[in-house]
Amino acid sequence: MPTDKDLSKYRIEQAEECLKVSKQCATMDAHKSAANRSYYCVFNSMRGVLALDKVDFKKHSAVMSYFRANYIKTGILGNDLSDILKDLFEVRNASDYDPFYVVSKEEVEQQIEEAEYFLDEVKKYLSDKIG
Repeated sequence: MPTDKDLSKYRIEQAEECLKVSKQCATMDAHKSAANRSYYCVFNSMRGVLALDKVDFKKHSAVMSYFRANYIKTGILGNDLSDILKDLFEVRNASDYDPFYVVSKEEVEQQIEEAEYFLDEVKKYLSDKIG
C-alpha cells in the first residue's frame, strides 16, 4: 500500500515533469502552455508537501492557503515563495481564461525560473522527509 511519502514523491515527480514540459513549450514559443505548466510545477510541489500532512483540497485556492499558512507564514519556507505563487497563479489564470491575454517570452522565462526555484526549495525541505 502506498504511503504518504510515496504520494509526496509522486507529486514531486509530477512537478518535475511539468517544469520539463514548460521549458519545452517555451522553446516552441507556446507561451501560454509554458505558463500553465510552470504554475502546475508549483502546484504539484505544494501538494507534495501537503501529502505528508495527509491533507489535500479540491480547490487550488485552498491548497495555496493551507501551504501559505502552514509553511510560509510559520517560517518553514521563505516568504519569497508566496510572491512566486501569486505571480504564477495570476499569469496562469489570465493565460488560461482570458482569450486576449498575451504571455511574453520574457514573462515565460521568468515564470520558468521562479517555478524551478520554488521546486528546488520544496525539494530541499522534503529531502530528509521523503528520502
